[in-house]
Amino acid sequence: MTLLQNSARTRRRRLGVATAAAGLLAALLAAGPVSATPDPGDKSTAPKSVSRSAEAEAREAIAAGEIPGKDEIVHSDNIEHLTNIPKDVLPGLNTDLAFQGKYAFAGNYDGFRIYDLSDPKAPKTVAQVLCPGSQNDISVSGNLLFLSTDSSRSDNSCSSTTQPATEKSSWEGMKVFDISDKANPKYVAAVETACGSHTHTLVPQKKNVYVYVSSYSPSATFPDCQPPHDGISVIKVPRKAPQKAAVVNFPVLFPGEGPDGGGNPGGPTNPGVSKTTGCHDITVLPSKNLAAGACMGDGILFSIADPENPKVIDQVQDNVNFAFWHSATFNQKANKVVFTDELGGGGAATCNATIGPNRGADGIYDIVGKGDKSKLVFKSYFKIPRHQAATENCVAHNGSLIPVKGKDIMVQAWYQGGISVWDFTDSTSPKEIGYFERGPLTTDALTVGGSWSAYYYNGYIYSNDIAKGFDVLKLSDRRTDPAKKIHLNELNVQTQPDYFD
Repeated sequence: MTLLQNSARTRRRRLGVATAAAGLLAALLAAGPVSATPDPGDKSTAPKSVSRSAEAEAREAIAAGEIPGKDEIVHSDNIEHLTNIPKDVLPGLNTDLAFQGKYAFAGNYDGFRIYDLSDPKAPKTVAQVLCPGSQNDISVSGNLLFLSTDSSRSDNSCSSTTQPATEKSSWEGMKVFDISDKANPKYVAAVETACGSHTHTLVPQKKNVYVYVSSYSPSATFPDCQPPHDGISVIKVPRKAPQKAAVVNFPVLFPGEGPDGGGNPGGPTNPGVSKTTGCHDITVLPSKNLAAGACMGDGILFSIADPENPKVIDQVQDNVNFAFWHSATFNQKANKVVFTDELGGGGAATCNATIGPNRGADGIYDIVGKGDKSKLVFKSYFKIPRHQAATENCVAHNGSLIPVKGKDIMVQAWYQGGISVWDFTDSTSPKEIGYFERGPLTTDALTVGGSWSAYYYNGYIYSNDIAKGFDVLKLSDRRTDPAKKIHLNELNVQTQPDYFD
């Protein structure tokens, strides 16, 4: 693949390119609640038509140098694109990433791939495991690898097929692999969970690994997963006997009266806001016994001092700008949380002037107070400053801290909006300090693609691009260079380490 680097070009964005994107988003929202389509793979990924004017404007904008050309790579001067590894045996959508030692573990709707990162400029594939089951959210701990299945399968094997959820034999939940031999992972356990496992989060301990399983009840199309579903499944996995893994609790995070418990009721009370029938993603900070949950219509802060019985400390809603609370990231001092809003479910073009800077964005919250009296206090929004074409799905997605002591800096994926490095040390005034992106996959239709996850690990940024494969970036900036001194033996971004302990 030819990699065209063009960091010097000034990128001007015309407002007209956003018009069709706004119309497309409106059509998506009119079809039903945003919560029904929380990730690209949860609906058809076939190209969606756009108006001829949008197609023409996209092509004109490319010709004028206002947006990158189709598949063209542009980036800020402080970012270098080292390499790209295209998809190979696994043709499905690429998803999340995890790291251990010199290895990266990359999820894909058809299974997972293991890379040797000994030379970040030339990662080598160690193994590719075919095990279909959306969305194959992935994490690792010691000799164990965990994989989420959030689609109705004929059984819990890696040769299962899709089938209607109404079938009695349908299975969805967590899979566990032994990765003591990275070249030959072995499937060792499966645990069925209520409403499957859209994502999961590890709370590792010496003898056991606790797994918080996030799933939710999006619509009547899933008859086996109906409200109320206001909790999470907690799985206990013995390290020396993973085959004994089992659900040990289902704590309800949103108790209350009514069919949907105590979470955000959503429309029509709050039109355009997802009612809360579960959590999309949870991030834990074990060193502080804290967790932050992005739960559809709610953001929550809770204590995990007793990992089998997490307890909600505070709960917030944003019925003005947030549509779907998707993920969360603590800063290192644990006095801030960044929540993301996946407006349009990750399949819409929302990075444009019409949608604006406060929707489909990050929300920065300070944590005020201590212990069980802590409160989440909203401070500001952050969204990438570069508008995208109407053919590019773009919204806030998965990112991680870049460990710089005394600073709050993170790298984040924005689907076809690319990768952004931004500073939120001042909660009220976040700013971007670097970026990397490709031009649109297509100029005549909205096609799902772009970076699903972009994480910093041991001196480099690694990205799993839905369509293009595995990217490695090098960030060279005096503001982030101190992070190069930090080396981890393991990183699951939703299990945040104490970088400076």
